[in-house]
Amino acid sequence: MGIYSPRIRETLRTTHARKTMINGKIFSHCFKKRRKKGAENHIPIRFVNEHCSEFEVDNWIISDFVIHDIVPVVGVHPFPLNELMLMVAAVCRFNPTHVFEWGTHIGKSARIFYETITHFRINTQIHSVDLPEEVNHVEHPHDQRGMLVVEIPEVRLHLGDGLTTSLDILSRVSASVDPLFFLDGDHSYESVRRELEAILARFPRAAILVHDTFYQAKESGYNIGPYKANSRYSA
Repeated sequence: MGIYSPRIRETLRTTHARKTMINGKIFSHCFKKRRKKGAENHIPIRFVNEHCSEFEVDNWIISDFVIHDIVPVVGVHPFPLNELMLMVAAVCRFNPTHVFEWGTHIGKSARIFYETITHFRINTQIHSVDLPEEVNHVEHPHDQRGMLVVEIPEVRLHLGDGLTTSLDILSRVSASVDPLFFLDGDHSYESVRRELEAILARFPRAAILVHDTFYQAKESGYNIGPYKANSRYSA
């Protein structure tokens, strides 16, 4: 975190603000309904039928939060509205003690999780892991790594292998844990399978979100790994 000078931080924040400002304006005009004065002090009931087996949340509350609080900050790329809804809903429904994600990049997913636990007052630790500086990867963010969360102490940033780092942190926690994992690192089948296999071996009841699991034929040449790996363990 110390590698960011105040000038670089301000430049990165300003650049990102300009890119997302249009999203905030669009949604502000499209959705005229506003929260009532003092609503920020009220904790909404975010999930439904807590003791039932099926995943259920209040989509009206989640939608309102995503539109007014998430989209103006992170936009809708690379996470469109349906993915933003799922990320927020998962945290609200499973109430994890820890959120572990890898593939920090500029910190969009970590910021989504942070805004969620803050708004809904969920007591959760957030850990985000990205590749070390010396690793060469096409999506390596370099100086922009974690720029949306670098000054938020509640989001702990790490460098290293996401799976190894996360499991190592959890191994040092003495209390009972209910982790949520967000897998958004390398999208090859081998990598995602390795991650799912190791997580489920240690935490069979963990909540896991795997990014880019939509089905696409192999001719597309992209994002087939997450779908294949997820299918293996969700069958």
